[in-house]
Amino acid sequence: MNKREVQASVKDERLVQRRRDQMIKGAVSLFKEKGFHRTTTREIAKAAGFSIGTLYEYIRTKEDVLYLVCDSIYDNVSARLQQELEDKQATIESLKHGVANYFRVIDEMQAEVLVMYQEAKSLTKDALPYVLKKENEMASMFEKLITLCVENGELNLTEKQVKILSHTIIVEGQMWSFRRWTLQKLFTLEEYIELQTEYLFSGINGISQVQKKRSITK
Repeated sequence: MNKREVQASVKDERLVQRRRDQMIKGAVSLFKEKGFHRTTTREIAKAAGFSIGTLYEYIRTKEDVLYLVCDSIYDNVSARLQQELEDKQATIESLKHGVANYFRVIDEMQAEVLVMYQEAKSLTKDALPYVLKKENEMASMFEKLITLCVENGELNLTEKQVKILSHTIIVEGQMWSFRRWTLQKLFTLEEYIELQTEYLFSGINGISQVQKKRSITK
């Protein structure tokens, strides 16, 4: 899916990205504290460290800022997972590495993830479907990784099992953000990754064994 364009009057792409990164950082803190509707663009500009006039050189509406917050999460996850797909190792270890990278992105972007789910309802009608599709695309990247393992004989799963597993990984990563108020008192990030990966793959191995037994008995 092509990236949804947020118009800017500035032509320097590197400057646009730098300014928007500043905007995202400032806006996330404000959205968490005050909510999307009670935050003004003037406050976002101040938090980002520039004037309201400068802000409108890089966006057109406040909704554009929330959209950029949402999109930045998927860009980061995609960048981490794309390497695993390009390597095409199609191994369990490669899949585990992809899961760990995803969990680390969620840890780095906890505030953005929370804001996205709390305020996504405030996105415009054309932007919200895009954000939802991007989340499905993120699950699809895991689906591709798992499917490569199936094709390579590393796993024995049905198409539906591959799909539910890919969405399970997404939810388990997001849980680190949604329930951090208690999980981070119990586990370090690396402990969480290790335990969740162990839990995931013990389930996967169990499903694979059942599938093998069924294929033998047929």
